[in-house]
Amino acid sequence: MAKDKLFIFDTTLRDGEQSPGCSMNLKEKLDVASHLESLRVDCIEAGFAISSKGDFEAIKAIAAHVTYPAVCSLCRAVKGDIELAAQSVSAAKRPRIHTFIATSPIHMEHKLKMSPDKVLERAVDAVTYAKTFVEDVEFSCEDAGRSNPEFLARVYAAVIKAGATVINVPDTVGYMMPVEFGELINYLGNHVVGIENAIISVHCHDDLGVATANSLAGVLNGARQVECTVNGIGERAGNTALEEVVMSLAVRSDYYNVATDIETTEISKTSRLVSHITGSVIQPNKAIVGANAFAHEAGIHQDGVLKQKSTYEIMNPEMVGLTENKLVLGKHSGRHAFLDRLKELGYQLSCDELQQAFERFKAIADKKKDVLDDDLHALISDEIYQHDDHYKLDYFEVNTTNESRPKATVRLMIDQKVLTGSSEGAGSVDAIYKTIDQMVGETIDLKEYTLQSITGGTDALGEVVVRIRDQGQIFVGRSSSTDVLNSSAKAYIVAINKMLNARGIQRIKPAL
Repeated sequence: MAKDKLFIFDTTLRDGEQSPGCSMNLKEKLDVASHLESLRVDCIEAGFAISSKGDFEAIKAIAAHVTYPAVCSLCRAVKGDIELAAQSVSAAKRPRIHTFIATSPIHMEHKLKMSPDKVLERAVDAVTYAKTFVEDVEFSCEDAGRSNPEFLARVYAAVIKAGATVINVPDTVGYMMPVEFGELINYLGNHVVGIENAIISVHCHDDLGVATANSLAGVLNGARQVECTVNGIGERAGNTALEEVVMSLAVRSDYYNVATDIETTEISKTSRLVSHITGSVIQPNKAIVGANAFAHEAGIHQDGVLKQKSTYEIMNPEMVGLTENKLVLGKHSGRHAFLDRLKELGYQLSCDELQQAFERFKAIADKKKDVLDDDLHALISDEIYQHDDHYKLDYFEVNTTNESRPKATVRLMIDQKVLTGSSEGAGSVDAIYKTIDQMVGETIDLKEYTLQSITGGTDALGEVVVRIRDQGQIFVGRSSSTDVLNSSAKAYIVAINKMLNARGIQRIKPAL
């Protein structure tokens, strides 16, 4: 029997980007969109057009950039929102408008201050108006997980009659459990008048750690679109992880009897790209894309895998694009080999970017015997996706012994001017950061500092990720170097530059 098609709706660039510190600039969004197209996702939710001018321009650029996926813009059930969403996706080969309104009693009473009948009327008006711009209209009942099922059925039936092609059922606050979420989808499939004329979609959050389980329960009960993000990034605890859903369906196709069009060999490189751009470190034991996902340390496991991989591996690493790299790059490697490897990893660089990255590669290769794939991902993240719009690190020096407080001297460049400062700290990194604070004239609110080794060995790149808070927003800085103090200083400056760029920019953030 032929398997049903399951549509993959990726919202990394909208819901994922709303995760604190995960904001992306236009180039980064276009690169992620290109990777999502290579993955062959069915729809890219490219942003929330009304939230900011930057989001609107990014959606427009993505709509003109990709050809295979539908491109979608989110909007509230408000006329001005819908108009702007329509403008933002007008260049797309397959444009979609995704409009929503809350339907749970708590949202209707306390947030919207609207009666259920008024909410129903607003929903129908929104879909009707959106339909005048595009054929493909998706409608969501925000906080469907805590909404009355009978009211949901009324709303969904009305919007389908008004022309909605996709009805989305979001568990906005990650409240539901898999069995009850599956039962809700089943109920809607049996009680929504006209449901045969629309696709049921599910959008689950991971507050209780069951987003993927809930989404799959939805699939078992008739949902034929799953909304998800790469690496499961998103607000609070995140969203359903694309890679988990896709590989669950691929490995257990016998159980689910649905199929996606996803090119699974693109999963690993897309995951790493999103991680490096957003500064969201992937936990080692993360399913599918974590560093330990295909590692076997226990002796009995190693013995079994050596005899027959299927004893302890239910999928091959090659399925998600993890292949043994037979081309080892080092200080004698040329530009051609370097470019070929970057292309294999999914990067498409301009001539200037390639030159910039190649120079950094040569500098690293002089310090390391072999430059591995993870080193290259970190290198590209540093050189291509970080922008020193304000301050740039020119020089630093730290004097320290085991009996004295470290003292740092730092030299920064800004607008061709040189600033120099020095300060003591509790440790070497603290001394550097206190000096930078002094030089920029602010006490930066550092919320998180993490350091990890990219690869093994004492010559490994040390990658630093910092998160700072300013005016309620989180800004992430990320840098890597064979010198952890160097990467610490650069990561801090990257975060400060992002903070300075964002000041004065306010965004509307939907909660789907």
